[in-house]
Amino acid sequence: MMSLFRKMMPREDKFFDMFSAHSKTVVEAAEALGNLLNGIDVDVNCERIVTLEDQADNITRDVLLAVRRSFITPFDRGDIKDLIQSMDDAIDMMHKTVKTIRLFEQTEFDPVMREMGAEIVKAANLIAEAIPLLDKVGTNAQRLSTIAEEVTRVEGRSDDLHDKGLKDLFLRHGKSGNAMAYMIGSEIYGELEKVVDRFEDVANEISGIVIENV
Repeated sequence: MMSLFRKMMPREDKFFDMFSAHSKTVVEAAEALGNLLNGIDVDVNCERIVTLEDQADNITRDVLLAVRRSFITPFDRGDIKDLIQSMDDAIDMMHKTVKTIRLFEQTEFDPVMREMGAEIVKAANLIAEAIPLLDKVGTNAQRLSTIAEEVTRVEGRSDDLHDKGLKDLFLRHGKSGNAMAYMIGSEIYGELEKVVDRFEDVANEISGIVIENV
């Protein structure tokens, strides 16, 4: 009954503009992360991610404020909060990765880290494609479900890369007794994996919205 009532009432469509703006910052941050992992302007791209994370936080606050002020929302208020928070968690995790890179003054990264960076960019772009489709959930339900599945596959590949990277670190540094190099590398691998995990959280939120609104 509530779902039918919601469909009949005028909606606050500004939410989709804010979702899209946030997803744009996430894509740009993912691209910056991918570039720095490839050794391209590491300091510049680190700072870019910090700036974008701050912009994303501002958009998140605007969304949460709009939820409180709006009479009719495009879908459940709790789903709106969970969606924007999960998106924000992804860019927050990228920021945390930058903090680790800066703390240990890393400027060169393993090939497998670069591969994980590429998977992060894929996940970000998939989410950015999905967000506008939520405006017409019923019409776009199939594509939204497919995107969620693709993000899950990205997460699976990233898990495999994470394990491969740790194994390589051990072979190169563990046996030679270079504990610091192993520790730093494993920390970065762990944080990159968590970035992709946060994208899977976003995909799960999208799947939940589809289920509830179709």
